[in-house]
Amino acid sequence: MKERKLKVRKPRPRKKSGVAQAEVAVPAYEAMQNPTGMGSRMLEILLEGVSKRQYGAVIPKMADTVGVSKSSVSRAAIQASEAQLEKLLNRRFDDLELLIIYLDGMHFGEQCVIGAIGVDDKGRKHVLGLQEGATENAAAAKELLEDLVRRGVQPERRRLFVIDGSKALRAAINAVFGSASLVQRCRQHKLRNVVERLPKDQQQQTKSLMRAAWKLEAKEGMAKLEKLAKWLEREHPDAADSLREGMEECFTINRLDIPPSLHRCLASTNLIENPHSGVRRRTRRVAEIVDVVVPDCSFQDFLNHWLKVS
Repeated sequence: MKERKLKVRKPRPRKKSGVAQAEVAVPAYEAMQNPTGMGSRMLEILLEGVSKRQYGAVIPKMADTVGVSKSSVSRAAIQASEAQLEKLLNRRFDDLELLIIYLDGMHFGEQCVIGAIGVDDKGRKHVLGLQEGATENAAAAKELLEDLVRRGVQPERRRLFVIDGSKALRAAINAVFGSASLVQRCRQHKLRNVVERLPKDQQQQTKSLMRAAWKLEAKEGMAKLEKLAKWLEREHPDAADSLREGMEECFTINRLDIPPSLHRCLASTNLIENPHSGVRRRTRRVAEIVDVVVPDCSFQDFLNHWLKVS
C-alpha cells in the first residue's frame, strides 16, 4: 500500500512489569507507521496538477475508512518541498562553466519571484536560484546574483546575460558582475512594449520592420530602427521612446558575431518563461485588481513547480 492508509485491527500484546502492564512493541506495525517517502510522493502528485482539495480522488476507495485530510497533505507536501528547495538553493557551481544566464521575474500577487537559469558550455540548462521580493527591485535581484557568486559562479568570467529589460535587473548585474557585462535585451518584450502603444493597423508592419532590422549588422540595424522611431514619433511619441530605450542592448548578440541559428534562443527570455507558463496553467487567474493579476495559489505552489522544472 506504500503511503496509503488502510484501517486494520492491531493486536496489543502486553507483558507484566511489576504492577503496571506495558504494551509490547510490534516491529511490523512500527514499520507501517514510518512516514518516510510519504511527503515526497504527495509532492509528486501535487506537481502533476492535483490540488490539495482534490487529493482524495487519487486515493483508492479501500482507504476511505480512514481518509487523508487536505491539511495533512499540505503539511507533508510543504515538508518535502522545503527539503527539495534547500537542496536546490545550496548547490555548488564551482566546476560548472556557465556561458549564459537568463534572469526574469514573475509577479505573484503582491510578491515577485526572480528566477535564474544558466546554460553551460555543452548547452545544458541548470536552474540556478530563486529569490522572493516585494517587487522586481534591484535589491532582490542583487541578492540572487550575490548568492550565485557565493555558490561558485565566478564574477570575473565573461558571460552573456539575457533579461527582459528591467532596470532593476540591469543594475544588479552591474553591481555584482560589473558594468562591462554583456547584456542582451529580450526582443519579444521589446516588440510587445512598442506595438501595444500603436493602433492595430500599424502593429504588424512595425513588427516586421523591427524583426528585419534585428537580422542586420548592429550598426546598420540600429540605423534602421532609428529611422522607424523618427517616423513613429510624429503621431506616437511614446512608441518611439519605447523603441529607442535600450536599443543597443537589443543588438548585443549581433555585435558578438554569434551565428544567426542561435539568435532565436539568445534574443529572448523564452527559456526561463517556460516554467512561468507552467505555473500559470496550474494556478489559473481568479481576479484582476488595478491591473494586478492574483493567481489562485500560494508562494509554496510556485516554488514547487520550479522544483519540478529543476
